Parts: sequence; C-alpha cells; structure tokens
Amino acid sequence: MHALIPQPHSIEPAPGAFALTADTSITVSPATPAVTAVAEYLAARLRPATGFALPIQPAEAAAGPALALALDPAGDVLGAEGYALTVAPDGARLSAHAPAGLFYGVQTLRQLLPPAIENATPLPGQGPLPGPWPLPAGRIRDVPRFAWRGLMLDVARHFFPVADVRRVIDLAAAYKINRLHLHLSDDQGWRIDIASWPELARVGGQTAVGGGPGGYYTQADYAALVAYAAARHITIVPEIDLPGHTNAALAAYPQLNADGRPRPPYTGIEVGFSSLAIDNELTYRFIDDVIGELAALTPGDYLHIGGDEALATAKEDYIRFIERVAAIVRAHGKRMVGWEEIGQARLEPSAIAQHWASGHATAAAAQGASVILSPAPRVYLDMKYDAATPLGLAWAGHISVRAAYDWEPATQLAGVAEAQLLGVEAALWSETLTTLADIEFMLFPRLPGVAEVGWSAAGRDWETYRARLAAHGPRLGAMGVNFYRAAEIDWSP
Repeated sequence: MHALIPQPHSIEPAPGAFALTADTSITVSPATPAVTAVAEYLAARLRPATGFALPIQPAEAAAGPALALALDPAGDVLGAEGYALTVAPDGARLSAHAPAGLFYGVQTLRQLLPPAIENATPLPGQGPLPGPWPLPAGRIRDVPRFAWRGLMLDVARHFFPVADVRRVIDLAAAYKINRLHLHLSDDQGWRIDIASWPELARVGGQTAVGGGPGGYYTQADYAALVAYAAARHITIVPEIDLPGHTNAALAAYPQLNADGRPRPPYTGIEVGFSSLAIDNELTYRFIDDVIGELAALTPGDYLHIGGDEALATAKEDYIRFIERVAAIVRAHGKRMVGWEEIGQARLEPSAIAQHWASGHATAAAAQGASVILSPAPRVYLDMKYDAATPLGLAWAGHISVRAAYDWEPATQLAGVAEAQLLGVEAALWSETLTTLADIEFMLFPRLPGVAEVGWSAAGRDWETYRARLAAHGPRLGAMGVNFYRAAEIDWSP
C-alpha cells in the first residue's frame, strides 16, 4: 500500500491479503449503468492477465469472494471524486458518493495488485499469467486536492491519430487525470473538421512541423474521442487558438487576413507572427461558427480560446478581441478558458486563466477569474529532461522528474489564493514529437508526479515519492510504456 501514485489521503494497512481467484466476482450496488460501466472497466483491466471470468452481478445475487463496488448516498463527504477502499482477506469493498469516485478507486485497486496485472496481451501460446493476485489488506480513504487535474496534448504541430489519443487517455486515467486539453489549431495545422468552413481542415490540416502530411479529426472522430474520455471520467477541453497562432486558418481562408491575401502553409516552429483581422466582421462570424460547432460536439463545460503569444496583434486590439470572443463562448453555453494573457482584458468571474509564464494570471485572478497552473519550468513536459535528451526543447529549461514533482501550487503565484486555483495541468507541445512512442517518452515518468501534485494533499515529500515511483517501473513496463529511465530514480528491482 506504500507504492501508490497519487498518494492517497489516508492509508491504514492491515495484516493479510485478499487473493483474486477464478471464483472472484465483481458486484455492483446499485446495478445502474454508471456503476456497471465502472465494473466492466475494472473487469476489462483484470481479465487478460488473470484469465479469470470475473462475472459482474448485483450485490444481492453474489455468493463467494468479491470485489464489491458500491455507491454510498451517505458518503457525500467524499465529494464527487473521492472513494473509500477496504480490503480484507475475505473480499474488497470500494465505495464512493459518485461513479467518478468509484473509477478513481479502481485505479488505486489496480496499483495494489502486482505489476503483471497490467499485461494486456499475454504472449502467444502462453495464455494468462500465473498468479497469485493478492490485494494487501487495509483501508484507504481518498479525496483529491484540486478539481482540475489536466494534461494538454498538442495535436496541431504534429497530428496524432485517434488510436494514439485513446492510448494517452488510458495512461492519463490510470493516474487520476480528469481533463484532456486538446490543442486543435495552430500556425502549422488545423485539426478539426468544421462543416461551415470546410477548407480549415482540407487546406489548413494538410501540413505539420517539418512539412509532414498533417491530418485532422472528422467530427465523428472527435465525438468518439469525447465519448472514450468520458467513459474514463476525463473531460475533453478543446482549444482553438485565437487571435494568433492562426496561420493554418489564414492559409485556408485569405479573407480572414487583414490584407485579404492567402498565407503560405507554415512548417517551422517560430511564434507570434500571425493574427486574424481584428476589425473584420467576418472574423467574428467565423469564430461564432467554429465555436458553435465545437460546442455542440463537446458536452463538457469548457472551451479554450488560446490567446497566447498574440505578438502580431496590438494590445488594444487584443483586449477588444478577447472580450468579444468571451461573449461568443458564453452565448454557446461554455465557460471560457484562455492562456493567462487573457488577464489583460476585462473578464467575467466565470473565466479561467491558464498560467504558464507571466504575471497575467494574477491580473485575471484579481478580477475574480479562476486559475489553472501550468508553469512552464515545471510542467511543460515537452522540455528536455537534461541536455542529453534526444527529444524536446529547452527554452523553459530542463525539467527533471524532480522538477516536475517538487513544487507547491499554493505558493506558485503571489497574490493568488488557493481557493482561486482550479488545479494543475501538464502541457505537452509537439514541435519535436512525431510518434506515440515520443509522447510516452516525454510524459513518463514525469506525468505521474504532476498528477500527484494535483491530487494529493500539501506536504508531499520527494524522497518518499521517488521510492514509490521506482516501484512503478515494472508496472509501466507491463503496460508497454516507452518511459525514460531517469537517473534520479533507482529502477532496479
């Protein structure tokens, strides 16, 4: 019980263990679709390695040893995402006030089992792995510190297909991440089909950094990703970066340029040179159409408008633009998120500013806006681990495993109270990343640490954490993760 990530709120080990066997079932109470879906997820994680049937049945119909999943109406002190797990030699009981809590408890339960449980595909001809499959006895009570525990994936600089994003969702969910922020547009590519402006994807989506083939998601692709994430209690937060980082859109629709001339496709990595035509009414019709279609496809409450590095837009124009776009987002029933530069404009209290490098988030908080913390020197996970790292950039410095973990959100921004912090979000920009293996290499083993920063209580300890992370090496290996074996961690058995 002492190798869990994120660290639970409280752990009380007890003697003995409960062993999964061929006779173990999974019970649900009540047998609602939401609770049953969590049970099916659990069974799908455990069946390949064990070979056990693990039938799912209502609690009242069960006989024999069981993994019991139960909603507890009296457990509202656990909130929407907390859970309680009790393991005894004769069974295990996971309870929560809401299905999300059950799901996060399942992630803890997975980590209590031997790492080999994560082998999803036994070797051909060998069948399931031999047991035993013990769960150590004890009690865990757990609630998250922050409501927002995010990961941003840049699919604009390089496009990643649906299967890759699904893999990222699964890996993030294993560490209780609950937001996936998709950076869907940038100078190098437009990655979502917009029916009312079809050239955005057809033209703007056909390149990438370095001149690669690009690509884009159909609306059906995107809806499928939203559903896949929701089944893992992850909310998709789509981002259309405005008014800068828009060269792909300007190449597709010249009339969005101030001079009406088409922009050539861009395959470099410089920033700050593009801008929509701020005084053109067509710009706002375009934004209304794009946000309207994206909002209709996105059941979550949030829509990210970018707003960063708009260096080609005059400050007064930028402010007018952000305030007008905020009204468009609100009209489509979404809560506006933007990079912290939006703090220069007048914001409503419902706005969310994402801190990354400057003091603009403090200005946003002073207006009553909430803040997400993504400090670049800590959680921009596209930064190199060290000078020898073959992937990544280094403009924000090198980010070691310790640097990504050993920081305190409450003291990150002077003048911003913890009550105004929605949470934390790691960011993975993709200028140098072209494959799923690249993504995994840069995320792991740093992402679990950021997940713990968002979930666990203040007062975390690096030395304790690094020992727990070392125990996750075999688990990540069993999951097939292409992780970086950082020298800071003793990965030896």
